[in-house]
Amino acid sequence: PQKSFASDGGLWIGVFSPAALERARRVHASGRHVPEFFSLPTAIDNSLKNQTYNTPALATLFLLAEQLDWFNGQGGLDWATARTAESARTLYGWAEDVKYADPFVTDPAKRSSVIGTIDFTDDIDAAAVAKALRANGIVDTEPYRKLGRNQLRVAMFPAIDPADVAALTKCVDYVIEQL
Repeated sequence: PQKSFASDGGLWIGVFSPAALERARRVHASGRHVPEFFSLPTAIDNSLKNQTYNTPALATLFLLAEQLDWFNGQGGLDWATARTAESARTLYGWAEDVKYADPFVTDPAKRSSVIGTIDFTDDIDAAAVAKALRANGIVDTEPYRKLGRNQLRVAMFPAIDPADVAALTKCVDYVIEQL
């Protein structure tokens, strides 16, 4: 729910086929170490008892329900998918068109339509761009820390208006012109 449903973190939802349920039990029985917090058999067993391993925050469930109602009111999964695809076309198209950026994932077929990572040329300090954006109220564009790349990360979840993604690209252009 944290990402595509614009809800708080700390909760995941699983839908399992009978084969997936059996596979989860088989992996668990193999002795492979899985921390209890990530144990699918624990989650499955608790769900059969209408329980959770960790009690989720009510606000998370409320926000999830609100988002589901909103999605369905807009056209459901087809609408949400089209919305993220529009944002992705905008972001990746911009990155391909400017001289100082490129999509991190070079194969368009393998690019995410919900999180875009954009690499910048060495003469652009992406950290400075992210810092300037943050100072002006545009937050959470910092890259994945473990990748150690000169890039920005952009969310394109259904809750984010594609027009906002387009506006962000213009803001990045402006910041780069000013640096």
